[in-house]
Amino acid sequence: MRWSGLRLSVTLLTVIPLRDPVREPRRATVAAAMAWAPAVGLLLGVVAAAVLVVADRPLGAGPLTAPGLAVATLALLTRGLHLDGLADLADGLGSGQSAPVALDIMRRSDIGPFGTVTLILALLIQVAAVSHAEASGPARGAAALITAVVTGRLALTWACRQGVPAARADGLGALVAGTVPLAIPVALTLAAVTAAAAAVVISTTLPGGPLGWTLPLAVAAGLAAAFVLQRQSVRRLGGITGDVLGALAEVAATVTVVVAAMGPRALPRRAGRHLRNRSPMRRATTSGATSTAPSQCSRSRNVESER
Repeated sequence: MRWSGLRLSVTLLTVIPLRDPVREPRRATVAAAMAWAPAVGLLLGVVAAAVLVVADRPLGAGPLTAPGLAVATLALLTRGLHLDGLADLADGLGSGQSAPVALDIMRRSDIGPFGTVTLILALLIQVAAVSHAEASGPARGAAALITAVVTGRLALTWACRQGVPAARADGLGALVAGTVPLAIPVALTLAAVTAAAAAVVISTTLPGGPLGWTLPLAVAAGLAAAFVLQRQSVRRLGGITGDVLGALAEVAATVTVVVAAMGPRALPRRAGRHLRNRSPMRRATTSGATSTAPSQCSRSRNVESER
């Protein structure tokens, strides 16, 4: 069916159970599902950004609570599978064991010390970065969050490109590995960077200040971090798994939101005009007028003394 790839993508990446009537999807359907992943990320990002904006402004939840609710919303909408994959991959790679042993560690239901620390740090960094972005401008928090979620799912499309093997003969990794032609993630990346740059340009004409020049750079930084992690995973494990894909999504999203939150704070337009109006000439005129006042007073006192 025409929309079977999108339906499968929503089912795999969210809690929405849009299951396809065909139990065993074809390879073309799986490739389409991974190509639709950034669009699913856009949907998730918009929902999380709405939670952030509503909790921060009308409800006044606070600078940390609102980002925390937004990040928690993402975890709820994705069933926490990406976070679980991040923790499992950290345990597997952190063990220093051979590929079969590391893969066995990643299959276990419990979380070890490496996974626990990595999970806590990732969530803290995400909340702190979104909080900083939200404090830097009225729309920067929402923009950074949406960009991060889309980039995280775009990292999945890159990881499923042709030439990347699966670490196991079964599981999600075996289902999606090597299904996406290289032209698709390249085109989607160009579209994402262009959209981020266009959003920055458009924001300069709107009230509230620009989104910040780091937004398109954040997309490239997040994808670069995911690429490095994917190469390390393939080298250590022999390929990708479902846990590797989840870890790639979280790492890419975390790096993206951190970079997107960087840059100077946006000044309100009235404040910007006020600062521009205080030119050196105006300050010099003001100081000159102030300095002439004492001299006029001294001349008046001299006239009084002569009388």
